[in-house]
Amino acid sequence: MDYGVSDPAGGHPRSPAQHRAIKILLAGGFGVGKTTLVGAVSEIRPLRTEEPLTEGSLRTDSTVGVEGKTTTTVAMDFGRISLRSDLVLYLFGTPGQQRFWFMWDELAIGALGAVVLADTRRLADSFPAIDYFERRAIPFIIALNCFDGARRYDTEDVRMALDLDPDMPIVLCDARSRESAKDVLITLVEHVLMTASEEPVSGIV
Repeated sequence: MDYGVSDPAGGHPRSPAQHRAIKILLAGGFGVGKTTLVGAVSEIRPLRTEEPLTEGSLRTDSTVGVEGKTTTTVAMDFGRISLRSDLVLYLFGTPGQQRFWFMWDELAIGALGAVVLADTRRLADSFPAIDYFERRAIPFIIALNCFDGARRYDTEDVRMALDLDPDMPIVLCDARSRESAKDVLITLVEHVLMTASEEPVSGIV
């Protein structure tokens, strides 16, 4: 899907060969590093909707494993990165807490793919995002955020734990690193293109 970019003179949108924009989502559990990844990779100042955790929210949102976290995304994170001169990614980070999941349906409109960012110490937090994208047939990949001090697992062990298909890309990353985050997005784009090429063409018997 191409997001048409209007000609400055008011003419027709530029051709896909000149400019292609792809909307992708970044999802995962609370405190998994979504805001950090968007901030690391975005070539513009990222839009953030973070609010301090209050005593009331702490009674609702589990901070097990992320006890040092003091803020939470309440709507979305937004960033942009140019992979090539003719290919721009618009990255939307979703809120992680269940009480904000109603935002996902709005953010998913027009999305071509998604990254599920996971913490191997809390893999179960990835299931809601995986189920969401599977139900809506949105291509996605798994990115394992390698937190300092966390145990490293073989990607095939993670595949079994999450019950993923054999062809589902699983990559290791450091959400703080621009190059690492960029590699994650490139892997997603390649997966989206591969998935699209495997879909049957309607009207051809």
